[in-house]
Amino acid sequence: MSKQVALIVGGGSGIGADAARKMAAEGWDVAVMSSSGKGEALGLELGGLGFTGSNLVVADLEAFVAAAMDRFGRVDAVINCTGHGPKGPVDEISDDEWHLGMDYYMLNVVRMVRLVQPIMIEQGAGSIVNISTFAAFEPDPDFPTSAIFRASLAGYTKLWTNKFASAGLRMNNVLPGFIDSLPEKEDRVARIPAGRYAKVEELSNVIAFLASDASTYVNGQNLRVDGGLTASV
Repeated sequence: MSKQVALIVGGGSGIGADAARKMAAEGWDVAVMSSSGKGEALGLELGGLGFTGSNLVVADLEAFVAAAMDRFGRVDAVINCTGHGPKGPVDEISDDEWHLGMDYYMLNVVRMVRLVQPIMIEQGAGSIVNISTFAAFEPDPDFPTSAIFRASLAGYTKLWTNKFASAGLRMNNVLPGFIDSLPEKEDRVARIPAGRYAKVEELSNVIAFLASDASTYVNGQNLRVDGGLTASV
């Protein structure tokens, strides 16, 4: 039996890069894409496919998926990560910044799903894991465009899984809090019941679980991995 194949979009650093390493360590073939070139280097380092391109550019995503299919012939999981979109006081964000936020935090997933959905339907199975944010359901003024459009991503995820779950397809969102790949701020640590930032591998463990056949009955969910940061039930 051939190895399962995971595509990691935005895998040049942080959660995406660690997830790529985790998937490779668990025996998956990996294809890693980022705009910086680091994803391409990591994919090659892990014995897989590396690709440089932007998840804001449909042609880049098309070329990435085509390259992965040429190399591996299948796509079993997609892990969608992204960089940081526009920030600032919520009443001062321009129209262009709102549109860019939607590109970064919601349409990045929609674009990729359009490309891999037919492949996964033909295979009869596939898992999509999107890196979202703790702020999707408890908005944080420090991350306004992220909070708003990742709340929209949750709605999209539910509608999509309602339609395609019976075809064996899954989509789940991982909602991180603050991660140790970012600079630590005292006021943020004080908000976390766990008393610390997450180790990036604590996110990768959850991502690998959701991508794998160990979670075949988990679908359309938004899983908080935030050390208890969010207060809402």
